[in-house]
Parts: sequence; C-alpha cells; structure tokens
Amino acid sequence: MSDSSRAVYGIRMRTPFRGLTVRQGLLMEGPSGWAEFSPFPEYDDVQSLAWWHAAQESATEEWPAPVRDQVPVNATVPAVHPSQVPAVLRAFPGCTTAKVKVAEAGHPPAADEARLAAVRAALGPAGRIRVDANGAWDVETATRLLPRYDRAAGGLEYAEQPCGSAEELAQLRRRVGVRIAVDESIRRADDPLRVARLHAADVVVLKVQPLGGVRACLRLAEQVGVPVVVSSALETSIGIAAGVALAAALPELPYACGLATVGLLEHDVVADPLVAVDGMLPVRRPEPDPAALAASRADAATTAWWRDRAGRIARLA
Repeated sequence: MSDSSRAVYGIRMRTPFRGLTVRQGLLMEGPSGWAEFSPFPEYDDVQSLAWWHAAQESATEEWPAPVRDQVPVNATVPAVHPSQVPAVLRAFPGCTTAKVKVAEAGHPPAADEARLAAVRAALGPAGRIRVDANGAWDVETATRLLPRYDRAAGGLEYAEQPCGSAEELAQLRRRVGVRIAVDESIRRADDPLRVARLHAADVVVLKVQPLGGVRACLRLAEQVGVPVVVSSALETSIGIAAGVALAAALPELPYACGLATVGLLEHDVVADPLVAVDGMLPVRRPEPDPAALAASRADAATTAWWRDRAGRIARLA
C-alpha cells in the first residue's frame, strides 16, 4: 500500500480508559475499503498478528452479508465518580444497557458499588447493567464481591472477565448466581475454545481485531455454543465498522454490543461517526474525512513508529 493509502492517528481519550490517555493506530485503504490496525501497546509483534490479519481482511475482502441493518449497543461507564455517571450516559443516547468498569486501581469496592447504584438510578428499573473487571480478581474475591455488586446494581446482566484464567472462571461460575462473560480468556488465549470445554462462560465477548477478523469471529461464535456479545477494541469508526459487520452477520444477537465506544475519543477520523442513535448503530462502512483525518494525525515520531511496527508484523504474516 502506498503512503497515500495509509495514515497514523493519535486521538486523546475523553476519560482515561484501560490506562490509555491517547488512542493510536494505523489506517489503511485496500480494494474493499479502509481498515484499522491498532493493537494496544502491551501486544508484542506476534500477539499483534491477529490484529494485522483482521485489518488485511477488512481492506481486501468483502464482509459477510448482514442479517440486520442496525445493531443494539450498550453505554460504557469508566471508573468515574458517581456524580459523573449521568453525563457519561448522556453520551450514549437511547442506550438502555450499560457496561460499568470495576476493580480499577484506586477505586475500592465501595466506590464501584456507588457507581453501580448511580447507573441504576440513571437507567431506571428496566435498564440492564453489566460489569467488567478485566480479570482483576481471584476466585475468593470475586465470590465475595459479585453478590455485593449485584445488589448495588439492582441486578447484573453479567460479569465480564471477573478472574484471569479459564479455570478460575469455571470455578467461580459454580459459586455465584451472576452470569459470567469471557473476554481476555478468549482473545488472549492460545486456545479460545478452552473456555467452552471447561464450561467457564455463560456469554462470550468477541472483538474483531484481536481475534483475526470478522470471519474468524463468526467461526468462533459457531463453535463456542453460548451467546455472543461483540465488543470494540477502542477503535475509531473505521475499526468499529468491522465490529458492526460481525454483529450484523451473527444469526442471533441476544445482548447489546459494546461497539458504541467512539464517544470515548475526543474526536474521530470520519465526518459522520458511528455513534449510538436510539441505542443502535447503523450497519454501514464510513471512510476517513480529509479534514477529520488531518486533525487526528499523529506526530512524525509516532507515525514512523507505527509504520515500522506494521512493516515488521507484515513480514511475520
């Protein structure tokens, strides 16, 4: 691909998320359209191969035919003070499901419970609330805290990755009444199907880039045998479009998807971002807008770093 068909972006986060204050990545254009390659900093070159394969698929292949023209999405509530919850939720118009980050450093359980109570007050009794601990707890801690969080939230839809390993999740699932969803134990595992064999999950979270593309995720969804939620990897609208394509192609979609995350960025690379309207994202494929892309371009050193990284990983592929 020529330099004119590639661009490196660097966009500040509205609120620090997963330790990130700036989201970076490489956009590339191929015969099928624009694609995004944006593995997180902690992913080495080998771990980033799946992200590269996903970008190549998006750039060079047509996505599977959709079976729906819009996808239900959830709001995402970072580890903010309860007083900030209403403002956070207003950024996700029409969303009646919220994923709430818990177990983050500097936020004790009491703070998490207060945040969950604030989300319930804002959503009302019919809203759905799920928590995401990013594998922070051991089994004993999760066994102790999840019932408390369930009460604070007025009922949890599920808990995402409360423990780190599939073995721990399988043990926890037998101890608590809250559904267990698996994210990292799928996308960072050498054998993603292990969670199914261990009966470690009630729900599986699929992310297109870390799992190698839309078609790879569709195959995995067919094999795991439990309901699937499609989530983002904090991409721009270019990367989110691949997640929407996956969600649109799934035969069944019982849960709202974690794809309404463009609003966590201060701005986007497209003129018409993929943001929630009435709790839904439309199934479409946006392209970078020259002015928005120019405003999002990373500095020269960052651009050189990402181009070098992409070159190394392309040679590994």
